[in-house]
Amino acid sequence: MTAFSEQQKQDFIVALNQIMPYGKYKGNRLYELPGHYLAWFNRQGFPNNKLGKQMALVFELDHNALLPLFKKYLDRT
Repeated sequence: MTAFSEQQKQDFIVALNQIMPYGKYKGNRLYELPGHYLAWFNRQGFPNNKLGKQMALVFELDHNALLPLFKKYLDRT
């Protein structure tokens, strides 16, 4: 089993709580995006920027059913 560094864990938390700045789900946090939406980006290509990298990370966490591990860190405000 791979152990994640503290920096990796922090990056996961920041990505999950990132606000989607555009599109149909504008204003939602990335962890709130539907799996089909993230899967579409995965097929089409994520944006080539920080947001795209965060979306790809959230897709992998969601696709591999790892989001519950971070539930306590999600900002639900």
